[in-house]
Amino acid sequence: MSLQAWIATRKGLFELRHEGARGWQVAGTSFLGDPVSMVLPRGAGAHAGRMLAGLNLGHFGVKVQASDDGGKTWHELPAPAYPPQPEGAPGPAWKLAQIWSLERDGQRLWCGTNPGGLFRSDDGGASWALQHGLWDRPERPEWFGGGYDSPGIHSICPHPQAADELLLGISCGGVWRSSDAAANWELLGEGLLAEYMPPELQGALNTQDPHRIVRCAAQPEVLWCQHHCGIWRSTDNGRRWQRLQGPVSSFGFAVAAHPTDGGTAWFVPAVKDQCRVPVDGALCVQRTRDGGRSFEVLRTGLPQQGCYDLVYRHGLAVDASGQHLLMGSTTGGLWASDDGGDHWQDLTLRLPPIYAVRFEGC
Repeated sequence: MSLQAWIATRKGLFELRHEGARGWQVAGTSFLGDPVSMVLPRGAGAHAGRMLAGLNLGHFGVKVQASDDGGKTWHELPAPAYPPQPEGAPGPAWKLAQIWSLERDGQRLWCGTNPGGLFRSDDGGASWALQHGLWDRPERPEWFGGGYDSPGIHSICPHPQAADELLLGISCGGVWRSSDAAANWELLGEGLLAEYMPPELQGALNTQDPHRIVRCAAQPEVLWCQHHCGIWRSTDNGRRWQRLQGPVSSFGFAVAAHPTDGGTAWFVPAVKDQCRVPVDGALCVQRTRDGGRSFEVLRTGLPQQGCYDLVYRHGLAVDASGQHLLMGSTTGGLWASDDGGDHWQDLTLRLPPIYAVRFEGC
């Protein structure tokens, strides 16, 4: 079986291919030396389109690169841009700091950014429009940074059976859903708990920090959330959330949802808050196959001593079969599984720090 994946790192974008007995190999590199914060593969079937990559070049700004030939060649497109900031406007500066998420929804493209703006493109990324339905919400000035100085949209979950429906995860700004292509928004998240807030504000929906939210493609009412304060699952499209308990730790950043089984998801646990390393220096993955009632701890093939790799929000991915997983870390470690996480292989590629891992066709 041939597989293709893309690894966005601190020092470039790497193309990986899996070809039978040879396993995973680096098939190409792009933007070597430049930070690639996010990549959007071509997609599959009727909704396939051009690839996009978001680059964060520091003094030279945030750039968007596009490829129409599967990553062989690239050309620059305009980056999302904020309108002029009115004098005295609350909140962070209206200036693009990072592209944190890119998703395809039919022929639409969505881009989530720091400082918390959602942008839409209907022309393959040739132009971007700030979605004022969210940006102008009175709740937005209350958002604050979770891992960055400014708030950011890291999770964009289109609904595969409702063309105009979209759900977002914002750090720190909670869970938002639109049913009319981003014109109007509803703040959701009943059951989430922000234990870092004063007791009277811990249940406030607008200050939640969902580190990552993912949707089961075949059962889209099922969503999984790795929150700053635990693991949650929703079975009603994000309105209400049930708290789950990971056996190693309920803290972490990454989560992957099985594409066809709404009861199965994978999480990467870590020591909470300032420490942010694997528990006891042993890397593992927590998997549930019964909707979170129980978890298995998967360690075979993963380093079990002296390991201090952190897996970022987008550092864990599962392919369309639900069997193949890739996991990349802040120290450039990259592991693969071809049996749903039961066994892992260290790919020993010694990559730069990994920001995002994505399978082609997903």
